[in-house]
Amino acid sequence: MSNLKYFNYSDFTLTLSNQSHYSQAVRIGDRIECSGQGGWDPKTGTIPSDITAELEQAFANVDACLRSAGGKGWSQVYRVNLYTTDLSEAAMTAWAGCMQKWLGPDHRPILTGVGVAKLALPGMRFEIEVVAYDPEPEGAARGAN
Repeated sequence: MSNLKYFNYSDFTLTLSNQSHYSQAVRIGDRIECSGQGGWDPKTGTIPSDITAELEQAFANVDACLRSAGGKGWSQVYRVNLYTTDLSEAAMTAWAGCMQKWLGPDHRPILTGVGVAKLALPGMRFEIEVVAYDPEPEGAARGAN
C-alpha cells in the first residue's frame, strides 16, 4: 500500500529491511504498528547472552521503533504480543520487571504471550510486537523510508 509510511530506526534494522524486504514500523493514521523487536544491539545486531539484558534491549528497541514513526514510546502502547523461547520463571520475572519499568505503575496494555520453539535470529529468546495509539498528526513522523 503506497500511501502508508514505513520506518526503520537503526543501521541494523535497515540492514534487516534490505535483506528481508520488510520494515520495523508502519503508521496508519493515529496508529503505529511495530514488527517484532528483539533484544539486538541496534548497530551490530548482537544479542546479549543475559536474559535481563536481552529483554531490556528489546524494550529499548520497541521504544526506538515507536519514536521513529513519530510516537512517544511505550506510554502509547495498548497491545503487546510476546513471543518467547523461554517460559522459565526467571525469564517471566525479568519480563515483568521490564513491563513495570517501561510502562510505569498505571499503564497496563493488553498482552498475549506465546511460547515458540525458535525465533528468526540465532540466540534470540524474545520478540515483542506492539500496537500504539498516537493521535498526533501523521506529518510529525520522522525517518520514513
